[in-house]
Amino acid sequence: MRTAGQVRGALTSWRPLPPPLPCTSGSLTLPARAAAAAVAWLVRGSAGGAGAEGPAPARPPARPLRPPPPGPAAAQRREEPPRRPSEEQGRAPELAADRRTRTESPALAEDAQPTESEKEIYNQVNVVLKDAEGILEDLQSYRGAGHEIREAIQHPADDKLQEKAWGAVVPLVGKLKKFYEFSQRLEAALRGLLGALTSTPYSPTQHLEREQALAKQFAEILHFTLRFDELKMTNPAIQNDFSYYRRTLSRMRINNVPAEGENEVNNELANRMSLFYAEATPMLKTLSDATTKFVSENKNLPIENTTDCLSTMASVCRVMLETPEYRSRFTNEETVSFCLRVMVGVIILYDHVHPVGAFAKTSKIDMKGCIKVLKDQPPNSVEGLLNALRYTTKHLNDETTSKQIRSMLQ
Repeated sequence: MRTAGQVRGALTSWRPLPPPLPCTSGSLTLPARAAAAAVAWLVRGSAGGAGAEGPAPARPPARPLRPPPPGPAAAQRREEPPRRPSEEQGRAPELAADRRTRTESPALAEDAQPTESEKEIYNQVNVVLKDAEGILEDLQSYRGAGHEIREAIQHPADDKLQEKAWGAVVPLVGKLKKFYEFSQRLEAALRGLLGALTSTPYSPTQHLEREQALAKQFAEILHFTLRFDELKMTNPAIQNDFSYYRRTLSRMRINNVPAEGENEVNNELANRMSLFYAEATPMLKTLSDATTKFVSENKNLPIENTTDCLSTMASVCRVMLETPEYRSRFTNEETVSFCLRVMVGVIILYDHVHPVGAFAKTSKIDMKGCIKVLKDQPPNSVEGLLNALRYTTKHLNDETTSKQIRSMLQ
């Protein structure tokens, strides 16, 4: 793990910025300057880990928002003959979006320290993120009680084996309870961040400029979520242990036998946990439901505020991964994995929230580009992320999804 000083040194070495490399996502054009700003908080997030702390200088005041210097494309546009009024009017929304994004691209900050207006939400979320790494370590070391359970099932009349299996399962169910309760805390943290990053009157790119510390936390939550679900999907012992616990607890109640673990996980909580662990990607399902609920409960907030925030984050991740100038600044492969997980996470949230989803032609996410970025990685490192797009999105199998995108995910 790099120190805060090493991270700051890497960040300051990025100046001056390279010429703008615009990337188009639907009608949203994202300048390379925005991607460079995103590199700052994404690299800090992957280098320090969730909830990492360290001494850092005070965040400098935000730079005035200025359009990037004109490049060859701009010179070529000046030489083109003016369009007819009807043509300009027909493209007015697209041109307006392009102008807004080019002039609202976030500035590059040396460190994403929360401003006074961010501190309340930042501190609340940071308390949750501090426990994230411990949750992942507990899940990674989860071995299950498969042997004890098999012995108990094969010898139902042996009370010692029954007690041994029960004694092995109860503490494991305590861990599963902790994971489930953490998902509820993570959901609350996500809703707080969504409220801050989608509030009016600022655009998504302005929010990335103004609240980089919160944007970094949003990315860290998605990174944790994808890591948790990857570990859960490869550990069948979780559902086996919990199923045995519920069956045994039910049998004990029928026989009026006092159950040691019942006080810790009562029947109502066990039902909720059972639904949670029945999902292939339980944390991602929790966040998808939370994002959908956030949009439905905030009807006074335009849905575009949320979907544009998600599509902007997906676009900056894609640009960083596919552009050599930015990719070369990553000092380790974990940063690449971090960006890939964040990109997939925001795509899935977007697909659940947007009325037509992420795969339609009108989507502001370049799905072909994102899938290509994933497929350009070593296959073993991204199969879980590709499966997340295949099986946890909402609109992949809609008629509006092109055959090319479907074939890319086959």
